[in-house]
Amino acid sequence: MIQQINLLLSPAEAIQDNQILKNIVATTGIRSNRITGFNIVRQSIDARGKAVKIQLQLSVFIDEPFQEKETFNPELQNVRNKPSVVIVGAGPAGLFAALRLISLGYKPIVLERGKDVRSRRRDLAVMNKTGVVNAESNYCFGEGGAGTYSDGKLYTRATKRGNVQRILQLFVYFGAESHILYEAHPHIGTNKLPQIITAMREQIIDCGGEVHFETKLTDILLHNNIVKGVVTQDGSKIDCSRLILATGHSARDIFELLEDKKILIEAKPFALGVRIEHPQALIDSIQYHCNYRDEHLPPASYSLVSQENGRGVFSFCMCPGGIIAPASTGPGELVVNGWSPSKRNNPYANSGTVVAIDERDFQKYGFNGKLAGMHFQQMVEQNCFNAGGGNLIAPAQRMVDFVNNKSSATLPDCSYIPGIASVQMKDILPKEINDALRKAVQSFGKKMKGYYTNDALLVATESRTSSPVRIPRDKETLEHPQIRGLYPCAEGAGYAGGIVSAAIDGERCAEMAVSLFTY
Repeated sequence: MIQQINLLLSPAEAIQDNQILKNIVATTGIRSNRITGFNIVRQSIDARGKAVKIQLQLSVFIDEPFQEKETFNPELQNVRNKPSVVIVGAGPAGLFAALRLISLGYKPIVLERGKDVRSRRRDLAVMNKTGVVNAESNYCFGEGGAGTYSDGKLYTRATKRGNVQRILQLFVYFGAESHILYEAHPHIGTNKLPQIITAMREQIIDCGGEVHFETKLTDILLHNNIVKGVVTQDGSKIDCSRLILATGHSARDIFELLEDKKILIEAKPFALGVRIEHPQALIDSIQYHCNYRDEHLPPASYSLVSQENGRGVFSFCMCPGGIIAPASTGPGELVVNGWSPSKRNNPYANSGTVVAIDERDFQKYGFNGKLAGMHFQQMVEQNCFNAGGGNLIAPAQRMVDFVNNKSSATLPDCSYIPGIASVQMKDILPKEINDALRKAVQSFGKKMKGYYTNDALLVATESRTSSPVRIPRDKETLEHPQIRGLYPCAEGAGYAGGIVSAAIDGERCAEMAVSLFTY
């Protein structure tokens, strides 16, 4: 038989099969010679007590042959001569849409404005060193999308939208380590994602699909509000009757194109704020109730939320052992994001800490219409760029100084490579955001003793948490309500947030795009 059991072990015990087996025997009373093996179903950290424990959910095989988990088969096929669907964007939504199309017997044609992951890495190095932004190849644009060079965190709450396990299995199929299948907060790491993304692209091409880099969408061809094709920046036309638009939350030119063509879009609330960086050792000591982190425990993380002045304020994209990176997509703007390598072994912990904003805020600063949120976002990013003095130097302020409206005479070491400059956040952030953040970091300090400290640093601005524009679609068919054959997808359309939920949405759009392939 197969028995499901739960164990609560020390970190050292949880990494040793013989210790796990010993605890299975002690918990169940079953002799060890009757146990043929076990699979880990779920693994999480329980840090509520003084001694941190690892919680394991196991499938234990008793008196029958042990079977490891079945090898996942995505059932890909040759689609070289099959009907095609055009996908714009090679982020997680676009790539998983392409793979799903192949499994359904359709040929994906993927158009990506940016470069492949290897070429893209060189542009990021230049960006960090010189402060010069390549508008088509950066942390947001290029093969793999924003997720490739911002970490690969795979935790999601989107369990009702689709098969999360299938997405994780696909990542493992293309080279991710199998522990992501059972960890409560799975993570791949920026150092490992590029080769996984490359393997996905090579598989798409091997199956007869197409992937075109440095191929920017400039127009959508319509007839009687039905998709007939697309035009790229070199004037090339590609015929299609199905178009999956998976361009991400930063493709402002796509929002402008849709607005110019009178294709229905909507302003969408989003969140904006800063990156907050602490020493990782401090976060470890707070979360694990110790002076030094156990060598068998991963660097600690946190998740914080509060309501301040009627606004939600929350931590976002927390990166243990991480690095703050420049995520600007054009000149004259400053955006920061965070990422961690697979080992999460850098000495800093950072997290986006952002404030919910909506149409009332956009209007207060003179922005109206469907692109109001986008223009508000641009305004703040430009303020931050100018305050830093250019070359992607980021405005920064110590946390307690920020709360006390005091200039930071000195700044601590920071992971942000282009450099930081001492600036008062109140001079660059909208007052509503600044005031909510001031109260929130004090509230967080009460919930997490030691968080509120002048050793922590605020770095501006974290502004690309989600799209400031929504592209409407039918709830059932996922098709645009006005344009037949247009499938707005994932983060850029306002329907997902993060790698896994974007990948799920990409698969769903692919399935719906070919469900009635008649027009």
